[in-house]
Amino acid sequence: MNLKRIAPVVVIVAALLGAAAIVATTERLQPAQPDPVAPTVRVVMADPKTVRMVVHAQGTVTPRTETAVVPEVSGTVVWISPNLVAGGYFEAGEPLLRIDDRDYLATVARARASVSRAEAEHEYSDFELRRLEELDTRQLISRSDLEAGIRAARVAEANLQDARVALEQAQRNLERTEIPAPFKGLVRNEQTDVGQFVSRGVTIANLYAVDYVEVRLPIADQQLAYLDLPLTQRGELDDATAPTVTLSANFAGQDYRWTGKLVRTEAEIDSRSRMVQVVARISAEGVSRDDPNALPPPVGLFVHAEIEGRSAENIVVVPRAAIRNTNEVLVVDEENRLRFRTVELLRVYGDDAFISSGLSKGELVSISPLQVVIDGMRVEPLLQHDEIPER
Repeated sequence: MNLKRIAPVVVIVAALLGAAAIVATTERLQPAQPDPVAPTVRVVMADPKTVRMVVHAQGTVTPRTETAVVPEVSGTVVWISPNLVAGGYFEAGEPLLRIDDRDYLATVARARASVSRAEAEHEYSDFELRRLEELDTRQLISRSDLEAGIRAARVAEANLQDARVALEQAQRNLERTEIPAPFKGLVRNEQTDVGQFVSRGVTIANLYAVDYVEVRLPIADQQLAYLDLPLTQRGELDDATAPTVTLSANFAGQDYRWTGKLVRTEAEIDSRSRMVQVVARISAEGVSRDDPNALPPPVGLFVHAEIEGRSAENIVVVPRAAIRNTNEVLVVDEENRLRFRTVELLRVYGDDAFISSGLSKGELVSISPLQVVIDGMRVEPLLQHDEIPER
């Protein structure tokens, strides 16, 4: 009975002694502070250079010259050029339409007859005046007879002038029965056909020239500073100093580009949008018609314009995301620590920021979107294209 009571006690004591031995012989761990891991940031290297400013705009292509075809005489249309259809192409001076000229031929014939009659009367009155003057020198007629002869000669001369003017007008009206194209271009629309009677002064077609086209481009007044255009410019700009404009558009599934010039600015600023309208011109003179990009863009096409502005020197271009607090950037110093740097911004446009001062060549600018930044924090810089800068 005593053995049964002592056995559990012995087991418990042995367990306690074993646990104490394990604790006593176990190696004690020393606490350690882990080294902080420097975050990796993407950087770009400052590279000051000369930059040409660019201003973007959009607009619709319009014709340089557009006119309405209006007959100056009335009559029945007897012939129409096959090119006088919507979209038809014509050369300058090409006949577009003819009106029945028989009545005008008759008018010219009557006018010529009137001139012949007036010439005959004028010759007779001159002969009669010379005869009366001779008789007057011999005092064989009265003074009133001589004055009547002078009056008759002057009337005959006036009738001759009137007949000649009427003949010229009749000939001009005869020429107007054929309407030529005033310039090289295309037909926008037409509203007549053979057999139709057209009246003087009524529009029968609309034409526009294709020697060059123009595009009105709205630009914010702040952007004009980068184009270096005078606000009070009158008339067209000098071709030598006019900014170059590159137009682009996607038409029929293909990309096209055209190069032109900024030729003028309009004289007023839109009071609602604060925009200034500038006009770009694309010429078609001396270009090859085998190259689609050599021809001017079609009228009515919506295009994107890229206008070359003035040049600026010693400009560092960084992504727009690198700018913090309006005019600050994060620079990685030689010890790979971030430093705040105040810079002077020339322009922020699109995805780029143009810095005119505050950065030196070779400095690294952070472009990573860090949420928490402490001046002097250590980072691991990583150049674009995975290039590690040498320190």
